[in-house]
Amino acid sequence: MSVMSKDDLYFFNQGKLYDSYRIFGAHILKDKSGKFTGTRFTVWAPHAKEVNVMGEFNNFQAWVHNLTKVDESGIWSITIKDAYEWNSYKYEIKTFDGRSLFKSDPYAFFSSERPETVSKIYDLDGYKWNDNSFMKKRNQVNPYESQMSIYEIHLGSWMTKPGGGFNKYNEMVDLLIPYLLKNDFTHVELMPVVEHPLDQSWGYQGTGYFSATSRYGVPKDLMYFVDQCHKNDIGVILDWVPGHICRDDHGLYMFDGEPLYEYSEEAKRENIVWGTANLDLGKGEVQSFLISNALYWMKYFHIDGFRIDAVSNLIYYLGDSSNGINQGALEFLKRLSTEVFKEFNNCLLIAEDSTAYPKVTHPVHEGGLGFNYKWNMGWMNDTLEYFEKDPVHRKYHHEFITFGLEYAFSENYVLPLSHDEVVHGKKSLVNKMPGDYWQKFANYRSLMGLFFAHPGKTLLFMGGEFAQMHEWKDHSELDWNLLDYPLHHGANRFVRDMNRIVKTEKSLHELDHNPSGFKWIDSKNNDYSIFSFVRYAKDSNDFTVIILNLTPMVHHNFRIGVPKKGKYYEIINSDYGVYGGSNLFNGENMFSHDIPMHNMDQSIDMVLSPLSITIIKCGD
Repeated sequence: MSVMSKDDLYFFNQGKLYDSYRIFGAHILKDKSGKFTGTRFTVWAPHAKEVNVMGEFNNFQAWVHNLTKVDESGIWSITIKDAYEWNSYKYEIKTFDGRSLFKSDPYAFFSSERPETVSKIYDLDGYKWNDNSFMKKRNQVNPYESQMSIYEIHLGSWMTKPGGGFNKYNEMVDLLIPYLLKNDFTHVELMPVVEHPLDQSWGYQGTGYFSATSRYGVPKDLMYFVDQCHKNDIGVILDWVPGHICRDDHGLYMFDGEPLYEYSEEAKRENIVWGTANLDLGKGEVQSFLISNALYWMKYFHIDGFRIDAVSNLIYYLGDSSNGINQGALEFLKRLSTEVFKEFNNCLLIAEDSTAYPKVTHPVHEGGLGFNYKWNMGWMNDTLEYFEKDPVHRKYHHEFITFGLEYAFSENYVLPLSHDEVVHGKKSLVNKMPGDYWQKFANYRSLMGLFFAHPGKTLLFMGGEFAQMHEWKDHSELDWNLLDYPLHHGANRFVRDMNRIVKTEKSLHELDHNPSGFKWIDSKNNDYSIFSFVRYAKDSNDFTVIILNLTPMVHHNFRIGVPKKGKYYEIINSDYGVYGGSNLFNGENMFSHDIPMHNMDQSIDMVLSPLSITIIKCGD
């Protein structure tokens, strides 16, 4: 039987073979009775003079098993009857100029644990999934009108084993899932779990796109982790890097001695800043590789979506608009989104994009790139810059908070407070805040309150939920002992309660991407650094009023306009004593008066706590 049909070859070359992992890689073969008959190895190496496979089945003697070139486009294959599951292997690529390159399998389903660089034969089949109800609900729920609170995590440093060492995927089930449930996060986003040689790259410089990194166990352990997340109604998002690869000798870089997956032109290929090589996303075979990879993670691991890394580096060559638009990469992104949504209609495809390129989250048929979400990097930069300023100077930078609402509904946004903001000397979230120790935490709680109350879905990096003081350390676990301290415990309780309120209050999630869900009450109180706005649900009678007082000044009998006549009550205040605040709040019902204010017919008197956010609601 032919390894690859003419149709398969045609679609592979055209960038349209969306299950290329079915052919390439190491595949265990079985007869009709299920008995093992051997392993087939297939690899793409068009510039190779000769390809051999070396492994435990031949004592790593490359000359024993020579692959046959089955097509002139450079497909090589061999079936070995004594190559069993778990056997390690590598390809020897011989070039026409006399070199021998020893490469891991680009389509390997499993790999050895670093520092070893061999691939491993692995049978993906056989896991019994138990998430049918979640998968059915995922296809029915509208993600745009639902709460989405994403917890970004680096598996290796969230929590380590006693005495050091990584917890495995299956071990994380009993550690992480209860924590996510306790804190009311709806999704967990895993920083890249593809195989990668260097821990310090955090997975962003991969060598095995189809191989769940062996640092944390075997692929079926990851399947179990996802399955258990789903059984607890937690979605799983993968950080995915289709733009660039590491340059380690055993990886994809110069795979057959010449540029293959990457650009031929050095100026486009070599990403000097990151020390990586950019993939040629306009090449058909690379598109087949990457789109197959995305669908592979969703099919075999039930992944709910992807956060696509460094999209600006895809839209523009080397991420620089002066280099021009990369049309090949744009076509890849459009094809990716089209095929992913064709297979999984309610998946999440999230762009980490710092550009102003239009219609990133618009459908392809409407001229967009096809993502359904985009990180709001502008909001993140402006908001953090504002909060880092001493409150006495904030009145001169009022627009850092208000400007984001001028474009908040131009795309479907996720508000990111990610790992990138708490490394490399940027300080942790709470340590960015000005003032004494108490004021730092008061500012932090106000930031968290705005984060959750602002239009858009949310993403928070681990440690941010309990105001970790130090920057993220990728080589050690989070500073869990801080939860024993009242201010950190209070910070975590506030984040927990805000997540719960966003879940229960439709006005805080139902119209996140619709301008009808937001209205300023007062956006111009620069002198006192006070902001007030309304969030509406689809039922306009269901709304919440949000007020931020971002100076240490207390305001008694502060009058604010409200949308309708009635009795108002406070549903949360970041200054509550249980959060570490001064416990100055609106403890009694507030009745509106027929006193026009802020272009509204009704208004109320209330107290504004220092450095705080207050959310009130109209009720019977």
